[in-house]
Amino acid sequence: MQMKLSAITLDCPDPPALATFYQQATGLAPHPKSNADFASLHREGHVLVGFQRVDGYRAPSWPDPDVPQQLHLCFEVEADLDEAETRLLELGAKKPDQQPHPERWRVLTDPAGHPFCIVRG
Repeated sequence: MQMKLSAITLDCPDPPALATFYQQATGLAPHPKSNADFASLHREGHVLVGFQRVDGYRAPSWPDPDVPQQLHLCFEVEADLDEAETRLLELGAKKPDQQPHPERWRVLTDPAGHPFCIVRG
């Protein structure tokens, strides 16, 4: 049996807002059936990225394990890391103080607190 990953869904307090962040960051298109409780982004032949509303959502506290990261996304960027980081911070990402290997990748968090990395493509 072989499986093909078709979707990744992130818990969050505001699905449309988080979908907008990732849409602006990745260029993925909003799914036409997105709504206030579940929004998603897609591109033909790619993994769907979904965002579902969770009441009482607690953002990951990476690197503090008090609230585990639960999921970690990595994105290749064509621009240099400084340029990509600046753009993502302008879109609403945050940059944790801890950066394990900033010359090779950068750890950022999305507006809902999920950690993700950007690496040179």
